[in-house]
Amino acid sequence: MASEMELIFNQDFHLTECMRLRVKSLEQKNQRPQDGEKLLLPNEYVYRLDFSEQQLKFLRWNINLNATGKIIITGTSQHYTPDLTNLMTRQLLDPSGIFWKTEGDGEVNHYEADTQEFGERIADLARIRKVMYFLVTFQDDITPDDINCSIIFKV
Repeated sequence: MASEMELIFNQDFHLTECMRLRVKSLEQKNQRPQDGEKLLLPNEYVYRLDFSEQQLKFLRWNINLNATGKIIITGTSQHYTPDLTNLMTRQLLDPSGIFWKTEGDGEVNHYEADTQEFGERIADLARIRKVMYFLVTFQDDITPDDINCSIIFKV
C-alpha cells in the first residue's frame, strides 16, 4: 500500500548568505559576474528539499501564505559543492511554481499546469538526488516568515 510523504521546503541560511557574499564581493571589487551567472537578488532566498525516499510520485503542493503577495519557486539543476560553484542561469529549471494570494482571497492561487509539471519534475529528479535546491523569490512585501511551503508525494 502506498503512503503519502510531505517534504517541507527548508531555508538554507548558509547557502543564501554565501550567495549574498558573492554579490557583495563583486560590488566591492567593481567586477562583473561571469557570463550567464545568476546572482541572488535581495528578495531571493535559497531553500532545499531533502529526499529520504527516491521513488516518489507527485501528488500536490501545500502552500500557505500568511499575507497577500506572490512567491516564485524555481528549481535548480545545480549540484552545490562546498566551494560554492557559481549558479548559472542555464541551471534554473522551467517551469517555476508561481503562487499568490490577493487581498480578501482566502485561498492561495497558482498556475495549475505549471505547478503540476514542476512537481512531477521534482519527483523525477528525486530518483537521482538526495537533496534539491530552489530559489524562492518573494514579491509584494511578502517575506520568508509569511510562508509555509511543502510538497506531498506518494511513496
